[in-house]
Amino acid sequence: MNWKSKLKTALEKSSPLQISSVDEKEKQKHDLELFSKIYLQKKGESHKKLASYKQIPRFYYRLPNEDETLLQNLREESRAVFLQRKSRELLDNEELQNLWFLLDKHNTPPLMGEEQMINYDGFLQVKEKAGLKCKLFFSARIFTKLYQKDPLGRISILQFFNYVMRKVWLHQTRIGLSLYDVAGQGYLREADLENYILELIPTLPQLDGLERSFYSFYVCTGVRKFFFFLDPLRTGKIKILDILACGFLDDLLELRDEELSKEVQEANWFSAPSALRVYGQYLNLDKDHNGMLSKEELSRYGTGTLTEIFLDRVFQECLTYDGEMDYKTYLDFVLAIENRKEPAALQYLFKLIDVQNRGYLNVFALNYFFRGIQEMMRLHGQEPVSFADVKDEIFDMVKPADPLKITLQ
Repeated sequence: MNWKSKLKTALEKSSPLQISSVDEKEKQKHDLELFSKIYLQKKGESHKKLASYKQIPRFYYRLPNEDETLLQNLREESRAVFLQRKSRELLDNEELQNLWFLLDKHNTPPLMGEEQMINYDGFLQVKEKAGLKCKLFFSARIFTKLYQKDPLGRISILQFFNYVMRKVWLHQTRIGLSLYDVAGQGYLREADLENYILELIPTLPQLDGLERSFYSFYVCTGVRKFFFFLDPLRTGKIKILDILACGFLDDLLELRDEELSKEVQEANWFSAPSALRVYGQYLNLDKDHNGMLSKEELSRYGTGTLTEIFLDRVFQECLTYDGEMDYKTYLDFVLAIENRKEPAALQYLFKLIDVQNRGYLNVFALNYFFRGIQEMMRLHGQEPVSFADVKDEIFDMVKPADPLKITLQ
């Protein structure tokens, strides 16, 4: 029913005798007055509702569309100015040296072993002389946090200075990562992190020997570790705070040290030897040299003991192209196999073993994969182990809440 019909109905109900006795012009005037009355009444109710909205702070800001060039440029400029201002608020090298000088000057004897100590009075004296930028580090909460039960109520000067250095580094790194946050929403997409690592390579002495032709493969190798462990839902983006909280960035920036031992480099996923090892393994597996791995080629991974059943599940669950695996998918596989105790790796492997997609493992799922192991043992001339014995041992070790189901938790 339209407005005109509604008004006529209302008028007829209110005064049918008057309506019939007036001419058409008066009737239209009466309709208009009634419409205005109803409209203003509705508008007044709307305003009352809107008045309550003033108490709620704005929490959503629409991102400019691709065709809104002016708004995009304004947003980028504003963000750049904001990051520059935040960068200027950080302590520079000269200010850090001055802070160390003041801490050394106001130390509280005696030494604790070989370390200089400072009590709370000296701590406050340094706060007054260190400048505005340093004041946020000189709180009672931080002093208490660093207190290690010294009988004289002191904290280690070196520990405090390292704390300040760590905080400054975290803020510097956050600002540096934010420069690559194209969306400006506090997260990095895969392409953003690739750009960050690519531009970081020349600043890492341990990567000086890498050929430029290998840069793209190195960047891919490094980025996959971040996304495999920090993006379990495969959203294609990682929060900058999550990057800072994990230790991966420390491992990457450790390559600034020119005197890393061979053992440390081999244990560091981001080192040149490690990246070359992983990529070299991939090339060795790729027998037909098409840049992809078939199921048969992947079967030679490691010691060549992966069962046919397990490989089938890998190629069923993982992203493939015409039944073959690319380098990124291979990196996820390697990260899961080499870090089997990590939650992300357990989730990856659990998904493969959960052949019925039920969210738990039962006797059927375990037996399904164990048959492949028994077959492998026969091929190598060994007597197969009884599944019943292994099954009981597995459930005894896991101790699941449901004695017949093993969940990921």
